[in-house]
Amino acid sequence: MSTDSRSRKDHELRVGMVGYSFMGAAHSTAWRTVNSAFDLATQARMALICGRDESKVAGAAAKLGWDAYTTDWREVIERDDIDVVDVCTPGDSHAEIAIAALAAGKHVLCEKPLANSVDEARAMVAAAAKAQASGIRSMCGFNYRRVPAVAMMRQLIASGRIGVIRHVRAVYLQDWIVDPQFPLVWRLQKDKAGSGALGDIGAHIIDLTQYVTGQKITGVSALTETFVKERPLPSESSGLAASSGDAEAPATGQVTVDDAALFLARLDGGAIATYEASRFAIGRKNGLRVEINGSLGSLVFDLERLNELEFYDSAAPTAEQGFNRILITEADHPYMAAWWPPGHIIGYEHSFTHEMRDFIEAIATGVDPAPSFLDALQVQLVLDAVARSADQGTVWTDVEPALAE
Repeated sequence: MSTDSRSRKDHELRVGMVGYSFMGAAHSTAWRTVNSAFDLATQARMALICGRDESKVAGAAAKLGWDAYTTDWREVIERDDIDVVDVCTPGDSHAEIAIAALAAGKHVLCEKPLANSVDEARAMVAAAAKAQASGIRSMCGFNYRRVPAVAMMRQLIASGRIGVIRHVRAVYLQDWIVDPQFPLVWRLQKDKAGSGALGDIGAHIIDLTQYVTGQKITGVSALTETFVKERPLPSESSGLAASSGDAEAPATGQVTVDDAALFLARLDGGAIATYEASRFAIGRKNGLRVEINGSLGSLVFDLERLNELEFYDSAAPTAEQGFNRILITEADHPYMAAWWPPGHIIGYEHSFTHEMRDFIEAIATGVDPAPSFLDALQVQLVLDAVARSADQGTVWTDVEPALAE
């Protein structure tokens, strides 16, 4: 295992990241890119990456551009040459790693959903609040907030362009587990993932819609379904796009999470909403779509066309009314001044670069980044209300407050 003995520089934030798979690779791309994309007073340095399998994490360190690697996340926290801990592990370890990192005086970026339970999330919020008193910052990684079109959507709504919000309509559809022979990976096990489509992709549309509208979900009526109850146990190479591929019938295990979740909701600003999250929508690969209808107009965002917004303005002359396409590539659109000339599009990975940019800037300027752990707890409370409603036969269920009234 290699180490780096270079002395600390005041303008550097030395990052230790735990996890190296899908999200680890996405975060690595962002940490690697953020310094060159944005003119930041504080630079990120990819100091240490952690994973349980030494050969795999060594390969990841070399491929993704990290200075050193370790197989013990505690080393990431104990080293005095690490300033930021980036948690990219399955949800069952978020709380333990993040709380320990905050207690050790490290800034923490934690992937979503924040935890596997409300109790864990509340403990993380308490740890973040205690660390905040010493200038230690924490943030949850809801990266879709950092898509320029989503940030522009929020600006238009906040400025009153669509008036009073009436409807929120959100779906997030995937199909990567449609095959019943797809193996029982960690995302299909409640003890590791917390929930299925609900927490994995439903959390995104919950956070995104609350972010763009400025309204919080106060109550839900929900149902969930698990279409395939048992799956083959995974091979060592199984991942997000794995298949069993065994000639002989493999041993199976029980799927303990939802495959799909649907719910109705009310928001505290008076809007009503519908949400659907499914990993069984065959033909949909990463189909996140949000439509907001107001008293003066409507806005639509589709992740598979992430450089665009659709905008219906009822103030336009009748003969000119219709959904207009706004190409979000101008320098005065959120984040876009860092990239290419107008008309040159960006992609999924840029949302993570923007996330790191905002996190670094918050640390450097001494402000609290968003979404905070408290914001992420509120999303966790919505997930919990959805699960409880579904368990009780879709009964209307209030969302518990994140803070005591």
